[in-house]
Amino acid sequence: MKILVVNCGSSSLKAGVFEIGDQSVELFKATYERFAAGSCSFKITRDGAKQTGQAPYGDISAVLAALPDILAGQGIEGLDAVGHRIVHGGETFRATTILDAPTIAAIEALTPLAPLHNPANLLAVRIATEVWPDLPQVAVFDTAFHATNPPRATTYAVPKAWREAGLRRFGFHGTSHKYVAIRAAEEIGTPVRDLRIISVHLGNGASVCAVNHGESLDTSMGITPLEGLVMGTRSGDVDPGLFGFLSRQHGRSIAEIEDALYSESGLKGLTGSSDMRDIEARAGDGDADAQLAVEIYAYRARKYIGAYAAAMGGLDAVVFTGGIGENSPSMRRRICDGLEFMGLRLDLDRNQKVDLANHAAPQIQAYGARVRVLVTETAEQLMIARETAAALAPEASVPEPIPVSVSARHVHLSRAAVDALFGVGYQLTPDMPLRQPGQWAAAERVTLEGPKGKLERVAILGPERPRTQIEISRTDGFTLGIDAPVRDSGKLDDTPMVRLVGPNGSLDTDGLIVAARHIHITPQEARRLGLANGMLVDVRIGDDERGLVFGKTLIRVSTRAVTEMHIDTDEANAADIRVNGEGSLVPGLRAVAVANRDP
Repeated sequence: MKILVVNCGSSSLKAGVFEIGDQSVELFKATYERFAAGSCSFKITRDGAKQTGQAPYGDISAVLAALPDILAGQGIEGLDAVGHRIVHGGETFRATTILDAPTIAAIEALTPLAPLHNPANLLAVRIATEVWPDLPQVAVFDTAFHATNPPRATTYAVPKAWREAGLRRFGFHGTSHKYVAIRAAEEIGTPVRDLRIISVHLGNGASVCAVNHGESLDTSMGITPLEGLVMGTRSGDVDPGLFGFLSRQHGRSIAEIEDALYSESGLKGLTGSSDMRDIEARAGDGDADAQLAVEIYAYRARKYIGAYAAAMGGLDAVVFTGGIGENSPSMRRRICDGLEFMGLRLDLDRNQKVDLANHAAPQIQAYGARVRVLVTETAEQLMIARETAAALAPEASVPEPIPVSVSARHVHLSRAAVDALFGVGYQLTPDMPLRQPGQWAAAERVTLEGPKGKLERVAILGPERPRTQIEISRTDGFTLGIDAPVRDSGKLDDTPMVRLVGPNGSLDTDGLIVAARHIHITPQEARRLGLANGMLVDVRIGDDERGLVFGKTLIRVSTRAVTEMHIDTDEANAADIRVNGEGSLVPGLRAVAVANRDP
């Protein structure tokens, strides 16, 4: 599928053409900027050859209208679709969306949330629709990747009426953060769902994202792209009380203050320049303002890395991208210095000699360091092309119902745990077989104790496992007073401690999780339904009145499996299921970045 990608800003236009199939190939890339007096500068890359110069286009609209002729002049024909970057999707657009008139109107209604970005994005949509009326137009939202952020990360502590009016954190740069997390996982050779990655996008706009096991857990930008890191002309985090102070003491209007925070702050506010290359050079010459700006910029990024490592309960990799992240070895070092306590240490020579040709993602951590550090060029246009192709792929047929089982709180015990709780050499008593072959519920029970409360008569499932695993619901976590992470079964590193109490003793152990919803399935059934191990799919459960679609349900393929979806009691209550039910795959399966997961 040949996809044209359009990324339209307020003062520049980026376009690319990609062939998306088993391999993704960039056929054409162009940037048009510096519009003045009826002309603009351009950069075009075609088959590795680069062209630069001036073009007779006085504004972005003129370039968009001329794109068919520009592409034809480069020998590019036969487009199948146009993918558009849309900065803000609000709460309405949580995934890539095919554009039509109502959708465009709904995006336009979000303009107050992104007044500098969405109008330019929609300009490209309108002109592209006129230029290519027969091609599907697809919106890929910067905010969509962050739709997985939990309420504790997205909720502002403000009056309820404000929150009900839509005041919440959204986050941006989603396509960039998603791409670099996938690229880092490929370079490391580990499925992204098995990694905790911090993506650090440093450019004129800058943000950090905690990518926890393949999903965005938190990100530094908020309801607008103003929150978070220091940026080229944007302030990043400030005390919101400054609005009242500047209004009372200096007579500034809200519009004036907001404009200054967007356009006259950040690096520009600190030094008069928004270009980090210029600022680093001035700092080297002894300019005190430039030196302070460099220190603030690095300090703010380092704080977020530490915070997000804590939020994820550990860290496997940090990935730098964006103009500054890719091209400033000194800034990467400043940000990483002082993080040795968490296993992050740069190799100074590797950091200085980064080569990013051919989408490389070199590792620059010191040899033996526990946390990997990578650098890669962001490829937002490539990601938009992939998302566009996926949105237009033929929908899978809805298969017959999948049995759904409600998995109440339970434990899987190791041999050492059985010995500690029931006595050395004790053998659990199989009491009731489960649907999954070889698994059973034991007659014995244990108690879970946390700092706030306890859960009694918790089931034990056999047979014994190499490592003890305790599965609870979110509600159970509040009863215990412990915040258990959502994890795939067996992914137990850096999980909380809980006390198990049995008739012969007690045991303090880690391994406490909220199990990620999943579907057990045989290889034969998976092939018949077009599924693969590690794929994430959407499943509709329940009736029309109380039914819900459960997104990002993990496919677990095994020769010893019986087809069955497992959800916990909180999820079952939400869908009005008591013990067992049925679900069906939603058309348009989403094979996301965990497709390289090992069987």
